[in-house]
Amino acid sequence: MNKTYIIAEIGINHNGDLDIAKKLIDVASLSGCDAVKFQKRNPDVCVPEHQKSVIRDTPWGKMTYLDYKKRVEFEKPEYDEIDRYCKERGIAWSASPWDLDSLEFLMQYDIPFIKIPSAMITNEELMFAAKRTGKKVIISTGMSTFEEIERSITILKLPGDTADTLRPWNFDEVKEGKTACDFAVLHCNSTYPAPLNELNLSAIKTLKDRFKCEVGYSGHEFRLGTSVAAVYLGATIIERHITLDRTMWGTDQLSSVEPQGLIKLVKGVRELEEAYGDGELIVTESEIPVRKKLRG
Repeated sequence: MNKTYIIAEIGINHNGDLDIAKKLIDVASLSGCDAVKFQKRNPDVCVPEHQKSVIRDTPWGKMTYLDYKKRVEFEKPEYDEIDRYCKERGIAWSASPWDLDSLEFLMQYDIPFIKIPSAMITNEELMFAAKRTGKKVIISTGMSTFEEIERSITILKLPGDTADTLRPWNFDEVKEGKTACDFAVLHCNSTYPAPLNELNLSAIKTLKDRFKCEVGYSGHEFRLGTSVAAVYLGATIIERHITLDRTMWGTDQLSSVEPQGLIKLVKGVRELEEAYGDGELIVTESEIPVRKKLRG
């Protein structure tokens, strides 16, 4: 079994505080994760008009939803420091762009992949733009129908820069061979936290069998063993939200993994990789002296 790529999703669990972001980077690095990931938005574009003026209670007092989203958004000075600090800590980083402005912003950094969140995989303009960057594109499939997932993968798999140039749309007609860009698909349930009986980890095999591509798992549940089970079922990428404390303010904190849990999760995945083997039935090297002693 090859090494699983483990992404610690910081998202906006930093609450707009660079010091918290650095502490979360430390947690991910010390736990043995391969990368941390943030979320990047242009709130003026991403926040729906009917929600912009809605008043919310926040740790910084009452403010409109638009002002809150701007309050927790990192800009270039913060990302410059994140880029520097991740290099210092020896861990990769990236972010999920929620709009074209954010994708363009991220391209000024040498990030290893672009992650399209579940909410955006039906945004074909963003999908095509991500494909054109030449970076590896990772998509999550939460709250998506099979047809929506299939169309998104077709965009990534076939040559063509726009919907007009991308033909055919039927995935069954996609020819074997080199794909248009390097990509991976993460099975996901977009509930925070996700109930165990709705995780449907068996869908990992469904995605692998249907699309013949790299498949991973993005989990939002309380449990840790589900991520290890996902690797056993064929996931080569694991993404989990992380937090310093689940009681911190924020919509994603409760479904995130705390520092000690992240250490256990990574350890569990690495132990599975070591124990998995190749399935061939042989007498192992350590069994030889035992066999000789007991059987002669």
